Amino acid sequence: MLGSEVDVFSHWYHLVDGLEQSSQAFYTALAEELEARRIPDLHLSRVEFAEGAILSGKREYLRVKRKDHTFDVCAAPFGRGFFVSWWLFAVPGCIGGLPIIGAFFRRDTYYTHDTALMFQSAVHGAVTDTLDRVSAGKGIRALSEFERKPILREFGRR
Repeated sequence: MLGSEVDVFSHWYHLVDGLEQSSQAFYTALAEELEARRIPDLHLSRVEFAEGAILSGKREYLRVKRKDHTFDVCAAPFGRGFFVSWWLFAVPGCIGGLPIIGAFFRRDTYYTHDTALMFQSAVHGAVTDTLDRVSAGKGIRALSEFERKPILREFGRR
């Protein structure tokens, strides 16, 4: 869902060499982990995006949503391994996205930024914990601290 209508402010990806796993099994395990964390206002769904141009195949993602913030998580075989990636973005509401007028309806506060960061931390932790658990079950090492770090963009940019 990358495009001008979204504000991407964080991304993470990792390829686990030698891991054989189905996307569906990973999404199910991740959904269970997310539900166990009792994140307030959490909504999970599956969405499909084209893998490339118009006639290309579709790829299913697990969508993790809380208020204006959304993660699209992709998990799939790649070469002789398995990768997981996520994109965290915000889509302003109908009125909040309007120039000038939107500023009156959209309040960026410490609390909104803090809860967005906590949402990122909780979901990222669930993703890495799920990946570690799946990998350990197949005899593959856990992620290092460096491999766990997401790529942050300028937070709250508008």
